[in-house]
Amino acid sequence: MDAWVWILIAVAAIVLIVAAALWFTKRYRRRRALRERFGSEYDRTIGAVKSRRKAEGELAGRTERRETLEIQPLTQEARELYAVQWSEIQGRFVDRPQVAVVEADDLVTHVMRDRGYPVDDFESQSELVSVDHPDVVQNYRAAHDVYTKATTGEASTEDLRQAVVSYRALFEELVTDGTRSEGRTSS
Repeated sequence: MDAWVWILIAVAAIVLIVAAALWFTKRYRRRRALRERFGSEYDRTIGAVKSRRKAEGELAGRTERRETLEIQPLTQEARELYAVQWSEIQGRFVDRPQVAVVEADDLVTHVMRDRGYPVDDFESQSELVSVDHPDVVQNYRAAHDVYTKATTGEASTEDLRQAVVSYRALFEELVTDGTRSEGRTSS
């Protein structure tokens, strides 16, 4: 073979190697960015979908859908009103735990609506919330599962208590826009 054929083969091989390296680097960076953004939600989604590529595509799709929304912080007045309503729900828990869980779910939905999240169905709500609040979305799912059990009378008092605690974690994130005031804790 002539030397120019060998040069052409070498150049083609180098181009293929560089293209493959760039492709793997891009995949690695995307995966790392999704893991950092979604935390445990990344692992949960991969476990649910059973395909890393499909799960990463789903998470990227959530991010794209979220970017089309105009999520607004609450006004100070709305924050104060919601805080009062939350305190009332917690106060009613002792006497009427099932009602408190239903009210907590309703209040969280109202806060989400006021912030600009779509509230048509639970799955889309939880998926979009996971983009902005990945650390508490699992709490939301667990609380909603108890809410569903509570509406049929199947939830224990401990389940109901844990649901209120889980709702509170999301509620605080939504009301404070993910930034807690100094001195406040989420215990």
